[in-house]
Amino acid sequence: MPKGYWVSAYRTISDPEKLAAYNKLAGPAVEAGGGRILARGSRVVAHDAGIAERTVLIEFDSFEQAVAAHESAAYQEALGALSDGVERDFRIVEGID
Repeated sequence: MPKGYWVSAYRTISDPEKLAAYNKLAGPAVEAGGGRILARGSRVVAHDAGIAERTVLIEFDSFEQAVAAHESAAYQEALGALSDGVERDFRIVEGID
């Protein structure tokens, strides 16, 4: 069964306090949903139209699990705390089996 991944590339961080509040809630929500953080850092080399800003990669055992974790009440609460504090490109993608 192919794994599922959350890929989040931040374009701008306009409110670090909102990002910190989101991080406090999102970490436990991701773990409760079965997610494993593979990359979360500031060292990024961007090419083409990419922006060298914070990038996060989270792995789940399946695509369906990744979608369910995003839709969970706990993660939705984290998104509420983040609100307009960042601009990011967030995707859920299915891995190759």
